[in-house]
Amino acid sequence: MLLSRKLNHADRDGRVDQDDVAAPSVNGIPAPSRQSLRGLDWFIFFLADVQTGFGPFIAVYLTTQKWTQVEIGLVLSIGGIVGLIGQMPGGAIIDAAKSERLVAALAIATIGACALAYAAMPIFPIVVAAATLHAAASCVLGPAIAAISLGLVGPLAIGERLGRNARFASLGNGVAAAVMGTAGYLLSSRSVFLVTFLLAIPTLIALSRIRENEVDIRRSHGEMPPEAADRADTNIWHLIRQRPLIVFALSVLLLQLANASMMPLMASAVTARSAQWATVLVAFCIVVPQAIVALLSPTVGRKAQAWGRRPLLLIGFGALAIRGLLFATVRDPYLLVAVQVFDGITAAVFAVMIPLIVADVAFGSGHFNLAQGIVGTATGIGASLSTVLGGYVSDKFGNATAFIGLSGVAATGLLLILLVMPETRRTA
Repeated sequence: MLLSRKLNHADRDGRVDQDDVAAPSVNGIPAPSRQSLRGLDWFIFFLADVQTGFGPFIAVYLTTQKWTQVEIGLVLSIGGIVGLIGQMPGGAIIDAAKSERLVAALAIATIGACALAYAAMPIFPIVVAAATLHAAASCVLGPAIAAISLGLVGPLAIGERLGRNARFASLGNGVAAAVMGTAGYLLSSRSVFLVTFLLAIPTLIALSRIRENEVDIRRSHGEMPPEAADRADTNIWHLIRQRPLIVFALSVLLLQLANASMMPLMASAVTARSAQWATVLVAFCIVVPQAIVALLSPTVGRKAQAWGRRPLLLIGFGALAIRGLLFATVRDPYLLVAVQVFDGITAAVFAVMIPLIVADVAFGSGHFNLAQGIVGTATGIGASLSTVLGGYVSDKFGNATAFIGLSGVAATGLLLILLVMPETRRTA
């Protein structure tokens, strides 16, 4: 068992600080120190906390500030549009960066300033500017996390690392929702954004714990080492024409087309059937999948290397199709909470599989993060279409028909993976 790093000095008792000792090297790649790995864990945890503040709390806060629903919808739409068109430029920025940590730090500082702007001056020009800057900054954070992870552990260990990332993100989302909901209830809706601003501080501290010299810049961008015999074509057009990337982006579009509107439609159905307990039931429907993601994501990362990617993709799409059918047939609002277990399975699979398969396909091209942006764009398009189409079908034909249709879309994605998607797993 080799240690890639030791302290240059020991403490007074002659012992070595375990945070400065790396785990054994894997497949010849020196492993990062525990300090860097733990720093990445807590960076993801606190970043999820920060991002949670910009969820449903925006609509609640602006409503208390006497904004109309049209104005709130316009602000949310602007953020959504910027977030969609910024996916590929955000990935390209990370590919061009000399330090992903620096780009991530600037993005977090920007988001913290946006939260402070929401709290200090909730007037239309300031809020629109803050929504735009927040969406733009978020476009680089997802690729930055994946790039730092890949740079730290390399392509053969990235599956398990991504599973760990998903666990800490899920835990962060759950904790932040509870803390911010409590702050909003006990203090005011404005306090949510002050908490968000304060949480940017431990996020930056955790990021600083990741050692710059342990993040291999070539691996972060998906480049082969200079001495590699099988160096890939680094032309962007060669990457974009890769069949696995095109098929996977289409499958992710179908995933979001089937998934994004299920929760809003289910929430409406629960409210109609049990108005008194609707808020509590919907909260449980959010918490259950997060718990499943936190529990299963590391296992998904390990199994992805042992089984391959396609079996897990089939499980994810299968769980989504079953969830849609159950939503269409289950009438008891309390049983709908149990159905959300399938949402957790799908979320656990794709939280790991999306960046992992992009890493498989793009590694060697030098454009790993641009490829993430391509798949991220497909994600945004699918989610946007889902809410519109799902709502239209529900209004015209009823919730049951809408859920069956969404289940059919998920089944189409399953068939696409089964019949067209190749296996992308890398071996030593």
